[in-house]
Amino acid sequence: MDANLREVPRICDKIARKEREGKTFFSFEYFPPKTEAGVENLYARIDRMASLEPLFCDITWGAGGSTANLTMDIATNIQKYQGLDCMMHLTCTNMAVGVTKEALKEAKEKGIHNILALRGDPPVGEEWKAAVDGFEHAIDLVKFIRQQYGDYFSITVAGYPEGHPDGYLADKISYEEELANLKAKVDAGADVIITQMFFDVDLFLKFVKKCRDAGIMVPIVPGILPLMSYNGFQKMTGFCKTAVPPELSEALEQVKGDDAAVKDLGIRYGVDMCRKILKSGLCPGIHFYTLNTENSVMAMVDALGFVSSTEAIRSLPFRKSTFDPRRTERVRPIYWANRFKSYLFRTTNWEKYPEIQWTNGAARMFLDPPKENILNNVDATPEAAKKLLEHYGEVRVLSAQRMERKTPQANRSLQSRVYRF
Repeated sequence: MDANLREVPRICDKIARKEREGKTFFSFEYFPPKTEAGVENLYARIDRMASLEPLFCDITWGAGGSTANLTMDIATNIQKYQGLDCMMHLTCTNMAVGVTKEALKEAKEKGIHNILALRGDPPVGEEWKAAVDGFEHAIDLVKFIRQQYGDYFSITVAGYPEGHPDGYLADKISYEEELANLKAKVDAGADVIITQMFFDVDLFLKFVKKCRDAGIMVPIVPGILPLMSYNGFQKMTGFCKTAVPPELSEALEQVKGDDAAVKDLGIRYGVDMCRKILKSGLCPGIHFYTLNTENSVMAMVDALGFVSSTEAIRSLPFRKSTFDPRRTERVRPIYWANRFKSYLFRTTNWEKYPEIQWTNGAARMFLDPPKENILNNVDATPEAAKKLLEHYGEVRVLSAQRMERKTPQANRSLQSRVYRF
């Protein structure tokens, strides 16, 4: 099975599997770009980052639902073409119940199994308020999803190690009340918690322990934001009211005029944070907020040794789609290898896909294929056969008679091959 467990659609089940196996995982977050060119660039970037086999990725839902359609499209395409299970953010902001219901229906139809349920932020310059006939809190959204869809979706909610910027940090409720609210979301059906970014690891670890003491037992995944620029760091920590340890603040001030040095500091500090978190044994993996960039995050993944340099991290020569009908796909025509997206697009509506031996089947490989023949794998109507032949061409198999005419050396060579199409 692949490192990111493509055959397991729900994130909570993926994480549980990793925990049972004692293996650490990592995942990436992206946001919808504002331009068409930006979207194309993002797909190319995700393609490159997907080669590291993250356990999953997620795509945000713009403030006030401003990117709802694009979020859905990107999540769908990531699963179909990039081969990663994608967790789609869904918020309460500016969302009537009917709109939420339609979004969830479409997500299920497109094979999305994972939702990050959030209250959400209002559009810039506006105060947050519930939509007419809408949900007011994330717990309402969690309850609605469970009532409507049972266990189909794995539901993730947000955790705030330092407190919510509009809650405890705004002196509206106590820290204990925030923990009680988080537990209520878990009791209502949330499977996983991913935290807001932070830079104080000790504070985060205390948060995890307080959650456990409060009876919150679901996986808590730390959200790590690589420090990439001085101005961006100041803006983000100010907006989120994030505590900055003195040692990080001092080190940053010394290099703030050198962009490359700031990024290097961010990578080193982020790696140290991750190592300390994983060493604690309290968390099963790391979630990276990429800000749609790749260099810093990929450098951290490499430094942490998350990707083996000696073992295969994919079970097949191609990256399988996580579009539900294709999760168990094991064979693709070799002459589509350089145009796999075209192949995926052209075969999207197929009800069945080719199945054939993809292991060492030397003892039977050269006989006429019985049920393994592609044409026997679908309803073999003349129309279906014609359509398959247009895509694959004729099935060519070496016969026993031809095998007998080969030399012993040639026979051994042939036994290492699979059917050619």
